[in-house]
Amino acid sequence: MKIKKANASPLTNFEVLDFLRSRGAAKDPSRVIVSVAPSEVKVFDYLEQSVACNQTRESVAEFLKKSEKFKLVKAEILNIINIRPSSVVDIDPLIDDCEGRLGESIEELVELVAEVFPAPAQMQADEGANEDGEEIPDGKQVDTS
Repeated sequence: MKIKKANASPLTNFEVLDFLRSRGAAKDPSRVIVSVAPSEVKVFDYLEQSVACNQTRESVAEFLKKSEKFKLVKAEILNIINIRPSSVVDIDPLIDDCEGRLGESIEELVELVAEVFPAPAQMQADEGANEDGEEIPDGKQVDTS
Protein backbone atom coordinates (compact mmCIF):
# COMPACT_ATOMS: atom_id res chain seq x y z
CA MET A 1 0.00 0.00 0.00
CA LYS A 2 1.42 3.37 -1.04
CA ILE A 3 0.79 6.30 1.31
CA LYS A 4 0.29 9.70 -0.25
CA LYS A 5 1.10 12.89 1.57
CA ALA A 6 -1.63 15.38 0.78
CA ASN A 7 0.28 18.34 2.17
CA ALA A 8 3.86 17.64 3.13
CA SER A 9 4.94 21.26 3.54
CA PRO A 10 4.89 23.33 6.76
CA LEU A 11 1.66 25.16 7.54
CA THR A 12 1.22 28.83 8.33
CA ASN A 13 -0.42 29.79 11.60
CA PHE A 14 -3.41 30.95 9.56
CA GLU A 15 -3.79 27.49 7.99
CA VAL A 16 -3.71 25.85 11.43
CA LEU A 17 -6.28 28.35 12.74
CA ASP A 18 -8.48 27.78 9.68
CA PHE A 19 -8.27 24.01 10.23
CA LEU A 20 -9.23 24.35 13.90
CA ARG A 21 -12.17 26.57 12.98
CA SER A 22 -13.31 23.96 10.45
CA ARG A 23 -13.22 21.36 13.25
CA GLY A 24 -15.53 23.52 15.30
CA ALA A 25 -13.12 25.29 17.65
CA ALA A 26 -14.53 28.57 18.94
CA LYS A 27 -14.06 31.02 21.80
CA ASP A 28 -17.54 30.20 23.08
CA PRO A 29 -17.48 26.57 24.35
CA SER A 30 -21.23 26.21 23.71
CA ARG A 31 -20.63 26.67 19.95
CA VAL A 32 -18.25 23.71 19.66
CA ILE A 33 -19.81 21.19 17.29
CA VAL A 34 -17.31 18.34 17.51
CA SER A 35 -15.33 17.50 20.60
CA VAL A 36 -12.05 19.37 20.40
CA ALA A 37 -9.00 18.20 22.34
CA PRO A 38 -7.78 20.51 25.14
CA SER A 39 -4.50 20.99 23.31
CA GLU A 40 -6.41 22.15 20.22
CA VAL A 41 -8.33 24.65 22.35
CA LYS A 42 -5.05 26.06 23.70
CA VAL A 43 -3.59 26.35 20.20
CA PHE A 44 -6.82 27.96 18.98
CA ASP A 45 -6.79 30.50 21.83
CA TYR A 46 -3.15 31.37 21.10
CA LEU A 47 -3.73 31.76 17.36
CA GLU A 48 -6.85 33.88 17.93
CA GLN A 49 -4.58 36.39 19.71
CA SER A 50 -1.90 36.30 17.00
CA VAL A 51 -1.63 37.97 13.60
CA ALA A 52 -3.23 34.87 12.06
CA CYS A 53 -6.68 36.00 13.25
CA ASN A 54 -6.86 38.74 10.58
CA GLN A 55 -5.39 36.74 7.71
CA THR A 56 -7.36 35.15 4.88
CA ARG A 57 -6.52 32.69 2.14
CA GLU A 58 -6.68 35.59 -0.29
CA SER A 59 -4.26 37.76 1.69
CA VAL A 60 -1.76 34.89 2.01
CA ALA A 61 -2.02 34.17 -1.74
CA GLU A 62 -1.62 37.89 -2.52
CA PHE A 63 1.50 38.09 -0.35
CA LEU A 64 2.98 34.99 -1.99
CA LYS A 65 2.46 36.51 -5.44
CA LYS A 66 3.71 40.00 -4.59
CA SER A 67 6.74 38.75 -2.64
CA GLU A 68 8.13 36.68 -5.55
CA LYS A 69 10.32 39.59 -6.67
CA PHE A 70 12.24 39.46 -3.35
CA LYS A 71 13.38 35.86 -4.05
CA LEU A 72 12.70 34.66 -0.51
CA VAL A 73 12.98 30.98 0.44
CA LYS A 74 9.93 29.12 1.76
CA ALA A 75 11.03 29.26 5.41
CA GLU A 76 11.48 33.05 5.22
CA ILE A 77 8.04 33.49 3.66
CA LEU A 78 6.49 31.25 6.31
CA ASN A 79 8.11 33.27 9.10
CA ILE A 80 7.00 36.57 7.60
CA ILE A 81 3.40 35.36 7.28
CA ASN A 82 3.39 33.97 10.84
CA ILE A 83 5.11 36.90 12.55
CA ARG A 84 3.97 39.88 10.41
CA PRO A 85 7.04 42.04 10.98
CA SER A 86 6.17 45.74 11.08
CA SER A 87 9.64 47.26 10.79
CA VAL A 88 13.06 46.64 9.28
CA VAL A 89 14.31 45.68 12.76
CA ASP A 90 11.61 42.99 12.97
CA ILE A 91 12.22 41.59 9.49
CA ASP A 92 16.04 41.52 9.57
CA PRO A 93 16.41 38.36 11.69
CA LEU A 94 13.84 36.51 9.56
CA ILE A 95 15.83 36.78 6.32
CA ASP A 96 19.29 35.32 5.90
CA ASP A 97 21.78 38.07 4.88
CA CYS A 98 18.88 40.51 4.69
CA GLU A 99 20.88 43.63 3.79
CA GLY A 100 23.06 41.79 1.27
CA ARG A 101 20.14 40.15 -0.53
CA LEU A 102 17.50 42.87 -0.36
CA GLY A 103 19.49 46.09 0.00
CA GLU A 104 17.21 49.10 -0.22
CA SER A 105 14.11 47.01 -0.90
CA ILE A 106 13.84 45.89 2.76
CA GLU A 107 11.54 48.84 3.48
CA GLU A 108 9.44 47.94 0.44
CA LEU A 109 8.99 44.42 1.83
CA VAL A 110 7.94 45.81 5.23
CA GLU A 111 5.39 48.05 3.49
CA LEU A 112 4.08 45.07 1.51
CA VAL A 113 3.58 43.09 4.73
CA ALA A 114 1.70 46.02 6.33
CA GLU A 115 -0.43 46.48 3.19
CA VAL A 116 -1.41 42.83 2.74
CA PHE A 117 -1.72 41.74 6.39
CA PRO A 118 -3.58 44.22 8.61
CA ALA A 119 -2.48 44.40 12.24
CA PRO A 120 -4.68 42.65 14.80
CA ALA A 121 -6.89 45.01 16.82
CA GLN A 122 -4.78 44.41 19.93
CA MET A 123 -1.59 45.51 18.13
CA GLN A 124 -3.32 48.62 16.74
CA ALA A 125 -4.53 49.56 20.23
CA ASP A 126 -1.04 49.09 21.67
CA GLU A 127 0.53 51.26 18.96
CA GLY A 128 -2.07 54.02 19.48
CA ALA A 129 -1.68 53.97 23.26
CA ASN A 130 2.02 54.78 23.11
CA GLU A 131 1.35 58.06 21.28
CA ASP A 132 -0.43 59.81 24.20
CA GLY A 133 1.22 58.38 27.25
CA GLU A 134 4.01 56.30 28.58
CA GLU A 135 3.24 52.71 29.54
CA ILE A 136 4.30 51.60 32.98
CA PRO A 137 4.93 47.96 34.03
CA ASP A 138 1.41 47.25 35.36
CA GLY A 139 -0.04 48.19 31.95
CA LYS A 140 -1.61 51.52 32.96
CA GLN A 141 -1.07 54.65 30.89
CA VAL A 142 0.51 57.74 32.40
CA ASP A 143 0.05 61.10 30.72
CA THR A 144 3.52 62.55 30.12
CA SER A 145 2.41 65.99 28.96
